[in-house]
Amino acid sequence: MDATDTKILMLLQENANISIAELAQSVNLSQTPCWKRVQRLEATGVIQKRVALLDPEKIGFGLTVFVSIQISDHSGEWLQRFADVVSAIPEVMEFYRMAGDVDYMLRVVVPDMAAYDSFYKRLIDAIPLKNVTSRFAMQRVKSTTAYNLAPAVGR
Repeated sequence: MDATDTKILMLLQENANISIAELAQSVNLSQTPCWKRVQRLEATGVIQKRVALLDPEKIGFGLTVFVSIQISDHSGEWLQRFADVVSAIPEVMEFYRMAGDVDYMLRVVVPDMAAYDSFYKRLIDAIPLKNVTSRFAMQRVKSTTAYNLAPAVGR
């Protein structure tokens, strides 16, 4: 990846609907080489997919919960089963294996407390867990999907 690829990625992170003509002009390329770069970035998996970002509150998903999980069984078989179970739950927006005092961290988004309670009951019924701690977000102060690629441009 070079500085032009980085600029393309920065622009696409801001607006995935930008036309190839506008994108090419912004990075000082003609349209065909610009389109080929975008295709290569997609083919190599740098660009995973293009999506519409929704406002959760406007679509009825006003409660964000960060769920810390500690487990007792660290066998490969159990871990795979756990990953399969949690990954299949639609309320789980993000799912991370952690280092430190918790084993897993989930970002769960639901309409309200009753929906979270339902999620929680399904989670603890599905697989044995040592400890589950829920932290409820009161306000989303910053939320972005764009990576800071600006330092890479100068390379």
